[in-house]
Amino acid sequence: MFSALLTPRSNAEAAAPAQAAEPLPEWNLADLYPAIDSPQVAADLAKAAQEVAQFAKDYRGQVQSLAQGANASAELGAAVQRYEALQDLLGRLMSFAGLLYSGDTTDPVRAKFYGDVQEKVTNASAQLLFFQLELNRLDDATLMAAASKEPLSRWKPWLEDISKEKPYELEDRLEELFHEKYISGAAAWNRLFDETIASLRFKVGGEQLAIEPTLNLMQDLRKETRREAAEAIGQTLKNNLRTFSLITNTLAKDKEISDRWRGFEDVADSRHLSNRVEREVVEALAQAVEAAHPRLSHRYYKLKAKWFGQDALDYWDRSAPLPATPAKRYSWPEAREIVLEAYSGFAPRMAEIAGRFFEKNWIDAPVRPGKAPGAFSHPTVPSAHPYVLLNFQGKTRDVMTLAHELGHGVHQVLAARQGALMAPTPLTLAETASVFGEMLTFRALIAQAPDKAQKRAMLASKVEDMLNTVVRQMAFYAFERKVHQERREGELTADRICELWMSVQGESLGPSIRLGPGYETFWAYIPHFIHSPFYVYAYAFGDCLVNSLYGVYQNAHEGFAERYFALLEAGGAKPYGELLKPFGLDARDPAFWNIGLKMIEGLIGELEAMEDAA
Repeated sequence: MFSALLTPRSNAEAAAPAQAAEPLPEWNLADLYPAIDSPQVAADLAKAAQEVAQFAKDYRGQVQSLAQGANASAELGAAVQRYEALQDLLGRLMSFAGLLYSGDTTDPVRAKFYGDVQEKVTNASAQLLFFQLELNRLDDATLMAAASKEPLSRWKPWLEDISKEKPYELEDRLEELFHEKYISGAAAWNRLFDETIASLRFKVGGEQLAIEPTLNLMQDLRKETRREAAEAIGQTLKNNLRTFSLITNTLAKDKEISDRWRGFEDVADSRHLSNRVEREVVEALAQAVEAAHPRLSHRYYKLKAKWFGQDALDYWDRSAPLPATPAKRYSWPEAREIVLEAYSGFAPRMAEIAGRFFEKNWIDAPVRPGKAPGAFSHPTVPSAHPYVLLNFQGKTRDVMTLAHELGHGVHQVLAARQGALMAPTPLTLAETASVFGEMLTFRALIAQAPDKAQKRAMLASKVEDMLNTVVRQMAFYAFERKVHQERREGELTADRICELWMSVQGESLGPSIRLGPGYETFWAYIPHFIHSPFYVYAYAFGDCLVNSLYGVYQNAHEGFAERYFALLEAGGAKPYGELLKPFGLDARDPAFWNIGLKMIEGLIGELEAMEDAA
């Protein structure tokens, strides 16, 4: 339940750098609860159990009669208001437990607390499942007639939205069983993955390192260090491949059972439904990106290999810093100033909201043993505020990650006004503010580049980030599709999963990247495959969409910020097609995706022009 709320950022080998010297901020979760042993936690757990039971007693089996009554809008409106308040309360409890756990997944006290809260919240929320099911069994005309009047009209977008799930819903007792079995099923395997990854140690340079600092060393200036880190990752993952293969097989089968019972045809259809996006739109994106491989990743890595004086790069050199370019390091105050100034240059309101995260300790920045890898912004609940987790260590990429996650945070703050039922944004638009924030920050950084070498390094870094976000994430999507499709025919061996991984990686990266022994296991540490199957295409969707949005912004600044904030404030209250209309964009148009891909192409062209001029 917790992981589904996150927007984790982990572009495979691109990870956080080595520990910065200055103290970094740690979040203060007291806005949720004062402490793990706070009486308020116990009181809210008891309150949730009591109020959920009362809600079920008041409304189970009564929704249809309420909808047909003379005061349908008022009575259903009161029921939805109570339901929304319960979702906020349960979400607050789960957010606190999940954030606390992510701070150190190896701490048995936190792990037990997280597991206990998750179990109680799941049990409570199981008793609420009937409400949506009964709403969706109402005649559409009856429900919409009630929703056309106050107070129920406030939640009309939510009622229209949940109706999309109607064809795939089961009868009440089956839904409750699926919901409760989650704790001992998918959630347990998710937790096993998290705790296994957090406990692994990789031997590099005589040290035993956790996954984050080891991944960082693949961006080290020294080739031998990059090679040693890559080989340590490959070997350690290989030593644990039996566990990771079992987790992958079990979760894929668990998803297949759910899909079969609910009537989803394609392996990714349930994700498309939760994203509120048509399968054809995602297929058009996948086809456009695959067709662009020669113009994007193949072309760029050929150029990068040339910079290194080679015909092809070893896979551990794919994210290497450019030769003869000193790596720029940023302190935390510098990173803060860069991002906030970039945001302010677009709109002071955006910088003001982002500034709260620094001022009020809503960010957890340092690398710590046992801390969740990567980065995310968790929205928590509308009655509180988001929190950002980073593994900040001072490289340019970390500044971009800060901009990315703060974009999420701004989006989540603005959408909170929609309430607990309509604030959550589908993944297709969830990356909009994050990638836009990155683009603003990138443009600010490159404008400050002191010389041609630094400008080239920044351009190259941006291209690599965009390739990671678009080409590699869609390759991840292709890999997941292969795994889940084959799992429908039977269990996959570890070797077979590795073969599928290598097949999509080789095609997406192209002939200028040598995928040697050891790389075949790199699928095993990527959390998206475990926590959120098929999540990854949302990154590519968001990047291409934002590239198009940014093009609109460049061509016409006037009025853009107002339309942009309206998009963010809508949360999940409007479908993505309606939100893009004011910008003249239509993602259903197959040609739409080429607009975003051409922006990446243009940046690669800039790098080639700099090379020719040298």
